[in-house]
Amino acid sequence: MRNEKKLLVEEIKKHLDKSNYVFFTDFRGITVADVSNLRQKLRPEKGEFHVVKKSLLRKATEEKSLPMPENGFEGQIALVVGGENPPGIAKLLKEFHKNSKEEKLAMRGGLLNGKLLDLQDITMLSELPGMDVLRTQFLVLLNTPATQLVRTMNAVPQGVLNVLQAKARM
Repeated sequence: MRNEKKLLVEEIKKHLDKSNYVFFTDFRGITVADVSNLRQKLRPEKGEFHVVKKSLLRKATEEKSLPMPENGFEGQIALVVGGENPPGIAKLLKEFHKNSKEEKLAMRGGLLNGKLLDLQDITMLSELPGMDVLRTQFLVLLNTPATQLVRTMNAVPQGVLNVLQAKARM
């Protein structure tokens, strides 16, 4: 392999190391303005959009022992990596594809924690709530037993107090 290709493979491997997920998208028909718009939307999530050559991507994933989908990789391929919110990135990519007039940037597949994702998995991932919502739901879940315990412990004295007040009113 020539030195230029080795450098490109190393660069792709660095991109793959940026997060525990990678989304593969179709790059066909997307304009420079679309790419700029997408990168601007990915920036708050710390996501990155990179166009790569399929053969170099395959080489990089082989060297990192990552699985690659066998089919669905016709045409030009781009990858989206970075950030710590895979559901947010998947949702953003799905909305970008849906809102583009010619339905550009179709999802081809992905990887999450070294496991292959098909289109159905990515759709389910995009429908998950954001990390802030998940954290809030988890904290509420942790707080619920303590709240119920306090209410239960408070119910007995409250009941006695209610009986005494009713007796005093008579």
